[in-house]
Amino acid sequence: MSYQAVIRNSSNALVVSKVIGMKISILQGSTAGTAVYVETQTPTSNANGLVTLEIGGGTVVSGNLASIDWANGPYFIKTETDPTGGTSYTITGTSQLLSVPYALHAKTAENGFSGNYDDLLNIPEIPSAISQLLNDAGYLTTEADGSVTNELQALSISNDTIYLSNGGFVKLPAGFD
Repeated sequence: MSYQAVIRNSSNALVVSKVIGMKISILQGSTAGTAVYVETQTPTSNANGLVTLEIGGGTVVSGNLASIDWANGPYFIKTETDPTGGTSYTITGTSQLLSVPYALHAKTAENGFSGNYDDLLNIPEIPSAISQLLNDAGYLTTEADGSVTNELQALSISNDTIYLSNGGFVKLPAGFD
């Protein structure tokens, strides 16, 4: 999970091109909830004071990011920052994780269907007799003139033209092979 922040010091000046100490916590339930995952990282800010890091790519303090059950939210991300690169975290912030981490829940989607049609809910009824199919809401109807072969035509081609046996033709564009 990617995370970015612009780092400013206590004077509100950008901290540029410096190693930044950061502690990231995933909290469950509320802004003061249980920390289910904690890690530290030391990214380097760019010329605009921006740090970019991948949550899960730091030094794990506690928990396992891969084992978080995102369906048991809400979850919050707490960031603690030391602009001098150490562990004296003087800047903190907490915000709720909304839709992005829930995409991680998609990993469990492969377990959502056993492959057995009978396990599904709201299963449509599959017709088992021809009489259930005929004239059923326009999905399958009887042949209007009683013949299933009289609509068939043969195609033939001569030079740049395709002909239908019962009349009609299509001229091919120049250069068509």
